[in-house]
Amino acid sequence: MRLHLLAALTLTFSMVLVGCKDQPTGSAASSSAAKPAPQAVSIAAIEAGAQGFSVGVPMSARPVYVFFDAQCPHCTALWEAAKPLKSKTRFVWIPVGILNAASTSQGATLLAAPQPEVAMDAHEASMRAKAGGITATGNIEAQKVAIEANTRLLNSFGFGSIPTVVATHAQTGALITQEGSMSTEALASFLGL
Repeated sequence: MRLHLLAALTLTFSMVLVGCKDQPTGSAASSSAAKPAPQAVSIAAIEAGAQGFSVGVPMSARPVYVFFDAQCPHCTALWEAAKPLKSKTRFVWIPVGILNAASTSQGATLLAAPQPEVAMDAHEASMRAKAGGITATGNIEAQKVAIEANTRLLNSFGFGSIPTVVATHAQTGALITQEGSMSTEALASFLGL
């Protein structure tokens, strides 16, 4: 009898779990609105809606936009891969808050830094050493709002991972996007440098 009762409870519990997975709870469950389709990726939308910091050639005709999370090890790798190319173009690093609470506060600290490139180098060195990155300091509330807006913009494009690179190809002028890290050689080839 106990075995049958245990089997019935297990089956019922399994059915509840499957139901919860398929049926959202709370106010979202009663909403019949579908998830909006991603907006088209555009340089104009990024320039109008994102806040980041620039590294490289200040007057580059074709900046490279990089959405990154301060806690992302792949973003750390891309930061290092991009360094040899900063004499050829301008990278605009746009922090987002996706991975954890430190993502937003560290990204905001980087935006507020008087020398963001120096702060990013220190942060990434700490990340490579598995020390967690820089400590959030100062009044960074306005920058936290910017990080939230950057995150919404990234999500509105429908991208699924970070880092995400958006640029125009240096040779063809075509809009190009890439999710994930790349080596310096692959990044240069991707950008047409």
